[in-house]
Amino acid sequence: MNPEKDFAPLTPNIVRALNDKLYEKRKVAALEIEKLVREFVAQNNTVQIKHVIQTLSQEFALSQHPHSRKGGLIGLAACSIALGKDSGLYLKELIEPVLTCFNDADSRLRYYACEALYNIVKVARGAVLPHFNVLFDGLSKLAADPDPNVKSGSELLDRLLKDIVTESNKFDLVGFIPLLRERIYSNNQYARQFIISWILVLESVPDINLLDYLPEILDGLFQILGDNGKEIRKMCEVVLGEFLKEIKKNPSSVKFAEMANILVIHCQTTDDLIQLTAMCWMREFIQLAGRVMLPYSSGILTAVLPCLAYDDRKKSIKEVANVCNQSLMKLVTPEDDEPDEPKPVVQRQAEPNPEDSLAKQEGTAIGGPDGSCDSSFSSGISVFTPASTDRAPVTLHLDGIVQVLNCHLSDMAIGMMTRIAVLKWLYHLYIKTPRKMFRHTDSLFPILLQTLSDESDEVILKDLEVLAEIASSPAGQTDDPGPLDGPDLRVSHSELQVPTPGRTNLLNTSGTKGLECSPSTPTMNSYFYKFMINLLKRFSSERKLLEVRGAFIIRQLCLLLNAENIFHSMADILLREEDLKFASTMVHTLNTILLTSTELFQLRNQLKDLKTLESQNLFCCLYRSWCHNPVTTVSLCFLTQNYRHAYDLIQKFGDLEVTVDFLTEVDKLVQLIECPIFTYLRLQLLDVKNNPYLIKALYGLLMLLPQSSAFQLLSHRLQCVPNPELLQTEDSPQAAPKSQKADSPSIDYAELLQHFEKVQKKHLEVRHQRSGRGDHLDRRVVL
Repeated sequence: MNPEKDFAPLTPNIVRALNDKLYEKRKVAALEIEKLVREFVAQNNTVQIKHVIQTLSQEFALSQHPHSRKGGLIGLAACSIALGKDSGLYLKELIEPVLTCFNDADSRLRYYACEALYNIVKVARGAVLPHFNVLFDGLSKLAADPDPNVKSGSELLDRLLKDIVTESNKFDLVGFIPLLRERIYSNNQYARQFIISWILVLESVPDINLLDYLPEILDGLFQILGDNGKEIRKMCEVVLGEFLKEIKKNPSSVKFAEMANILVIHCQTTDDLIQLTAMCWMREFIQLAGRVMLPYSSGILTAVLPCLAYDDRKKSIKEVANVCNQSLMKLVTPEDDEPDEPKPVVQRQAEPNPEDSLAKQEGTAIGGPDGSCDSSFSSGISVFTPASTDRAPVTLHLDGIVQVLNCHLSDMAIGMMTRIAVLKWLYHLYIKTPRKMFRHTDSLFPILLQTLSDESDEVILKDLEVLAEIASSPAGQTDDPGPLDGPDLRVSHSELQVPTPGRTNLLNTSGTKGLECSPSTPTMNSYFYKFMINLLKRFSSERKLLEVRGAFIIRQLCLLLNAENIFHSMADILLREEDLKFASTMVHTLNTILLTSTELFQLRNQLKDLKTLESQNLFCCLYRSWCHNPVTTVSLCFLTQNYRHAYDLIQKFGDLEVTVDFLTEVDKLVQLIECPIFTYLRLQLLDVKNNPYLIKALYGLLMLLPQSSAFQLLSHRLQCVPNPELLQTEDSPQAAPKSQKADSPSIDYAELLQHFEKVQKKHLEVRHQRSGRGDHLDRRVVL
């Protein structure tokens, strides 16, 4: 500093003392400056006051010499004290040089700057609020200062500033929010603690409505919630808890839509506390905002669905996620099935774009209304109502939702409970919004069929419920059921008619009249037949599925759909099956289900008597496909009490190639005859005269069997057949015997027998071709 320079009105003694390295001498100089400024105030000499402040600022506080800077700081504080209430007129000139010293490399100087600013603010009080942003910015830097003395000094200044803001009603929140939004992303734990403390203060001031600006800082708060410091995490929990309480009190003024995707992001984080907190917020948002959250359903599902598969280590998150999932599902109603096109109603405010609030976000991907899907990976549902009944109507768009559900169902690594939840969603959407959902059925159908191979029975049950709803919903009725996948199971539209309401359905088969659906059975839609064809195709390509789950799947479908339609359609499709070995195996499976499953009780009774034209047509349809397996064809005749035809069939067995597999099936049929299902057949053995062909048919089976346990079982049963002469009574010696059950006039049994021979000839040719190629294991036996 130049000693000859004129610093008037500061005296040379004051100047020397301000430049002294001793604090005591600088303090004395400050007292002199205070006295001098008081005189100028008394004289109302603003020019000299400004000159003193400018000199202290430019020549001392911003000097290159450290002791001069220290002197300038204490001098500026002295000016403020002398000015008193008038200091507000000079605050810009007083504050700026002090804040510059906050960045000084000397920690002592930063401490003196803190001290000087404390005195300036203490005198000015509310007058400093127009300069709050620069003060806050400077304090946020000192909060992370490595020097404990500086940090302690900044804390004193911070408390003073908080007191001023709390007692004032002139705080400029609008101007402050951009700075808060910027500073809230600091990674320094002390800066974070500073930010959180200020948010708590602002939230506690009645005249400051920070809730309106919550979308600006919510993401930053969740970032701070992941801090390594327990104290900071606890403080952030408190802040978020206070905001959530405020949201519950005033839901009508909350900007739910602007915060929805922020929650979606943090619901997918790996930090348990952040995820649980975000999920709790999501639960409240769905329950308070109601249908306002529907446009964000795809993103919410992306975040929520993986959590449903969590184990007990994350039980709390799983439970809250389950509530979110159920609550969101309840928002979808039948009214959402209206067309997406806007209606000519009263003009309303445009829907918010769910992606706007994420324009600046980076990191975790979400699934929003655009349908993007990127998964990161029992409590009751409370009744809720939307926060406001006058909100603009919300249109449900299913594209994004269906894509997210499809993504999760396709991911084989996803947990069982998540897969079940996805299927529940699909079922719910098909129930509530069938017309919209059928636009997506072609894309969903393959993955739903693939899910039938899932390891979990519960998943398969839910999958079958969805497929059954697709196959039976009136909304699925179309003129064109779409392409039927698979060359092996292709059925033309002329061959497989699609039923329409009020019209009889004919399943035309070559050389025979079609089957008419019973008017009392539910009408199946276009997708029913596509489902049956693709299900058989899957059984054909995945034999293990047929062996392990085939019977289970078909039995469940018989509960969910009409059993007659299922058997009728499958029989008709199998009639055209080119893989004869598969056709035989599939017929055997269907026959076992028909004869043994409790779900098929009504259908068995319908076939047992063949009293109606519908039942006779069904028998003919089943018979033609059952011909792929000779033994099952006989069992079908036993079931329908066509004993004469059964006997005729067994006579034809002499022309067949008897293999081990063939004898095994005869063995199983003998075992089946001893089961409760054929009780009526065994009782009919008492009426020898009226059932001669039944006895002949059973003897025919006996002659086919080698000396085995099944042979002994059937032999013992036939030994119990009584002598017809012993059954005659004295009261009616001349009684004419009742005729055996008459053949149904509408059934051409001769033609059926010819069809049986034709099918078996085809099977024999295929076996010989395989034997010629060397890829067939000859299992013939010599009797």
